[in-house]
Amino acid sequence: MQIAAWQALSTHGDIATNLERLDESARRAAAEGAALLITPEMFLTGYVLGDDTRALAQAAPLERAREIAARHAIGLVVGGPEIESGACFNAAHLIGADGQVLARYHKAHLFGDVDRDQFTAGDRPTCVADYHGVRIALMICYDVEFPESVRAAARQGAELICVPTAQMQPFAHVNQRLIPTRAWENQVYVAYTNQHGREAAFDYVGHSLIVAPNGEPLAEAPSAGEALIHAEVDPAVVAAGRAANPYLDDLRQELFIT
Repeated sequence: MQIAAWQALSTHGDIATNLERLDESARRAAAEGAALLITPEMFLTGYVLGDDTRALAQAAPLERAREIAARHAIGLVVGGPEIESGACFNAAHLIGADGQVLARYHKAHLFGDVDRDQFTAGDRPTCVADYHGVRIALMICYDVEFPESVRAAARQGAELICVPTAQMQPFAHVNQRLIPTRAWENQVYVAYTNQHGREAAFDYVGHSLIVAPNGEPLAEAPSAGEALIHAEVDPAVVAAGRAANPYLDDLRQELFIT
């Protein structure tokens, strides 16, 4: 399966403009052969929303995103604020090429005051769903920095970890060092899709990348500017990697249960 990661800066608080841009990016990615387009964290609304978070969540941009997926016959990983049972979450959704929601994930590890002032933490380390013959797990930004989250996804059979992110300065080392490590230690593809440019007080570091199970980058975006990068995801490569490097089979999980 070919996937595309779209490095882009959300138009802060402007859902209509963000949806127009998503529509064009989905059209382009599909035309270039991608079966799945992954967008940055909170792309539908922008990330630093403050008092506007709940109002933007109630605008229901997800329904429009579903229409875009169906119109261009491409899967989407897309996110924004979501209200459930009175709580507001930082959410990401896996949408199929028919517009159906295949998986929904709420960010479990909240990053600093910017997350904690806006959101409630989710209660799952990840979620995993099947799409185009690939087992796909969702995480959001800071989640992937915890090895336990990625290991939990791998133990559930994930072959591709999709990570919408809004990674900012001074944390570019996460893109450069940590993401390849997460891929290698779990023998899994990782698509880390970042914002770029400036929003409020944050300077986003860009450098989105798709990494193979052997830890080698398959596609990388620059640190500045919008970019659409592509890579092929092959479950057979994951299986071969896990056979050659059987961390999951050899792990003595019982030693870590407290």
